[in-house]
Amino acid sequence: MDITFISDTHGLHNRLNLNGGTLLIHSGDITEYGTEEEVFEFLHWFSRQNFKHKIFIAGNHDLFLEECISAKRKRMIPSDIIYLQNNGIEIEGLKIWGSPVTPYFLGMAFNARHGTEIRKVWDKIPAGTDILITHGPPKAILDGGVGCEELLQKVNKIKPAIHCFGHAHGQNGIETINGTAFINASVVNCLDPFKCAEYKVIGKPIIYKI
Repeated sequence: MDITFISDTHGLHNRLNLNGGTLLIHSGDITEYGTEEEVFEFLHWFSRQNFKHKIFIAGNHDLFLEECISAKRKRMIPSDIIYLQNNGIEIEGLKIWGSPVTPYFLGMAFNARHGTEIRKVWDKIPAGTDILITHGPPKAILDGGVGCEELLQKVNKIKPAIHCFGHAHGQNGIETINGTAFINASVVNCLDPFKCAEYKVIGKPIIYKI
């Protein structure tokens, strides 16, 4: 199966050219300001992409998706899009699990404190997961210094075939360790997060076959 990975588009998704394929995965931060309008605009674009399956998770910027009750999320997300929030799905024999949670930073969306609080989230990741989607990276792997130690411990234990993420801008790439392909699919540059008007798309979508 060919899989296209993107992340951290921050409202600049229209600047990407995607060729289509079997599966498209977005690892969060679909918005910059976290508004409902930004989410709807992204969903409209995402739904138009020529992929058989489309999956996304939220990120720390996506405040509306954290505040929105689950019933409203179900109504607003098109039927051809899969949204994961600390849960999973099986697609063509692949077990996929996704989470928007990242270590605490300025009280943004889906933050959790290091230690017991964030470990409770990672404990939900089931054994046998083939593709793990998180917004944040594991510690010391394409993480730009913002990775999560507790997440790394969990990934080392369950050993998914793929662990995709974003959050760490400017770290776009693939690193394979102990049989797991770690993919940072963030596409914007690594400027000050408070200077979003200066963001530029520098990373390319990553296509990987499994």
